[in-house]
Amino acid sequence: MEKKITGRKNTVLCIVSVIILCILMFPLFWIVVTSLKTEQEIFRIPPTIFPEVINIKSYAAQVETGDFNMFRSFGNSLLISVGATVIAVVLAVPASYGIAKYHFRGKKMMILGFLVTQMLPVSVLLTPMFILLKGMHVYNTPMAAILADATIGIPFSVLILKNYFASIPNDLEEAAYIDGCNRFTAFIRVIIPIAKSGVTVCTIFSFLYAWGDLAYGMTFIMDQQKRPMTAGIFNFMGQYGTKWSYLTAFAVVSIIPVALIFIFMQKYIISGMTNGAVKG
Repeated sequence: MEKKITGRKNTVLCIVSVIILCILMFPLFWIVVTSLKTEQEIFRIPPTIFPEVINIKSYAAQVETGDFNMFRSFGNSLLISVGATVIAVVLAVPASYGIAKYHFRGKKMMILGFLVTQMLPVSVLLTPMFILLKGMHVYNTPMAAILADATIGIPFSVLILKNYFASIPNDLEEAAYIDGCNRFTAFIRVIIPIAKSGVTVCTIFSFLYAWGDLAYGMTFIMDQQKRPMTAGIFNFMGQYGTKWSYLTAFAVVSIIPVALIFIFMQKYIISGMTNGAVKG
């Protein structure tokens, strides 16, 4: 039964919620405001809350041709993120199903291995992955970043989807067998549609992991024209200073796809995360 909060308690909770929201949103607000200021106004003391003169040169610089181009970098990030997401989901879905539905020797160690990979810092993985990708002759290509970013999404997806598949009754599969399905067709036509919300969550987070990656894109891709959008932040950090208006404008543009994903996909994310927590 849901409890309905009314009266003074409701008013106090609303005020507290608004205050917390303002505190959490203030950094984003400050980034947007800073991107619209001139360099002189950014360093003014005391600082101005709103720009006195709207400066859009910082946004115009994002689409200029040269060493860094926003559209080209956006395309690189999209290619890397989609590629890493496809690999992560295609490999994680059957792997998590096998872990959830089958009992085999070393199962617990395999799950522990997925957990450990989530705990390791990126700096520890850079050297062995560099040697591996160099030996595969994919270094300095988008495929290097795609494979590296997929290693982030696969363990997360396996650990999330394992709970989904474990909570699906075996009777559904047996009913599919009676209707003429084999194990593969039952998995495709029955199991995956039931776990659709979990697959959606894993797809979204795998994409976001790859989209926000900086270390792999900077390490495994040397050509500026092939690097993802996150690597473009260093174009505004020079030896003699940082162009803060340009840098914050770049941050605003790069945040837009992530914000849109959370706005339009939040119901799938919330339902997917809560449904996956039913059974461990």
